[in-house]
Amino acid sequence: MIDYQQDTCGISFRIAKEYDIESLVKIEQQSFSVPWPKEAFYQDIISNRFAVYLIIEYNKEIAGYCGVWLVMDEAHITNIAVLPEFRGRKLGEALLRKMMSLAKEAGTKTMTLEVRVSNTPARSLYKKLGFQEGGIRKNYYTDNHEDAIVMWVKI
Repeated sequence: MIDYQQDTCGISFRIAKEYDIESLVKIEQQSFSVPWPKEAFYQDIISNRFAVYLIIEYNKEIAGYCGVWLVMDEAHITNIAVLPEFRGRKLGEALLRKMMSLAKEAGTKTMTLEVRVSNTPARSLYKKLGFQEGGIRKNYYTDNHEDAIVMWVKI
């Protein structure tokens, strides 16, 4: 997997390291009603050999991240988030496209994720990138017991 890549639009990607955990926690807290704790990121980045976290930078500033677990031939998106001040610039799409590419390079054949039923913008993005709805996880989210839609795509 690549460690760093920059394009001509001020967007760059790199694999998250231990020193990025505080930034990931900040993004998480600003993006989700029930954010993952710092310890979860620490565990994944330091100890989980299946986990990869990709950071997107915009003009050298961390704008978002995408986490994935690569297990055998399946990639499972754990979280994807972009800071509020960077939303609306298609950075989430660029981030997911790059993660899909990296997962394919790693030998995975499918990618899955869960998304809130009410998260129409995210669902639209996933459908744009070829994800299909595959099922429902009832009461998946602990804050309001909202259902999650399981989505998947062949990559």
